[in-house]
Amino acid sequence: MSTASLGYRLSATTGLHRGDRAYQQDQVEIMAHDRTPGCLLAVLADGMGGKSGGRKAADQVLLTAHQLFERYAPSRDDAADTLKQLVLESHLMIKLTAITAEEEPHSTVAAFLVSPSRECDIVHAGDSRIYHFRGADMVSRSIDHSYVQRLVDEGQITEDEANVHPQSNLLTGCLGTTQDPPLAHNRIDRLEVGDCVMACSDGLWHYFTPREIGAIVHALAPREASEMLVTKARQRARGAGDNLSLALVRVEPLD
Repeated sequence: MSTASLGYRLSATTGLHRGDRAYQQDQVEIMAHDRTPGCLLAVLADGMGGKSGGRKAADQVLLTAHQLFERYAPSRDDAADTLKQLVLESHLMIKLTAITAEEEPHSTVAAFLVSPSRECDIVHAGDSRIYHFRGADMVSRSIDHSYVQRLVDEGQITEDEANVHPQSNLLTGCLGTTQDPPLAHNRIDRLEVGDCVMACSDGLWHYFTPREIGAIVHALAPREASEMLVTKARQRARGAGDNLSLALVRVEPLD
């Protein structure tokens, strides 16, 4: 992405794999703003429900994101409000779709919006995550809306135990349910050169420690890092892997 006038450039890539599932229900996309250099929106959705219900839900998240981002003007609009609108409008549209469908379509969402000033606003619902790395070190990650995360927060189990818990896929918040979705917003005040932001579904992060992810996204260019993460996740799944997806953006110095 060309941001020469801003003194840095954004390097971005996505990764998507069906894993060992019969259907691909993850969707992911990085959208560059067509009028403002240095502005992009990354959106990831992990759909759930029936053969096609989950895919329809994930598609709806991306469709809503496109519609909102086309109207978005960084100089005028608030990034946090736009992302919250993405969550609420996607949730409503998925619920409306469910009325005419036999399936019960639900979806997670993990999205981040980078502004030309290098602010990065983040929103998520469900257990798709957003990581922020500075160099190889994790600065922060989103906190899952899940049953096992609640157990971790309460001190009943460890992070390692959560990864192998039999109810690790039970969500406490997502899009398309009868409950209102969580509006979990965070902001990175300024992305520095060398920083990476990555959204990914549980089909990917489940197989890595933050230290492993940080080492990979720091050592390799985004496309190569994406390929390595997908390959390693597939190897570690040993034939029982979920759909997996990621969106990775790195702030790089001008050559």
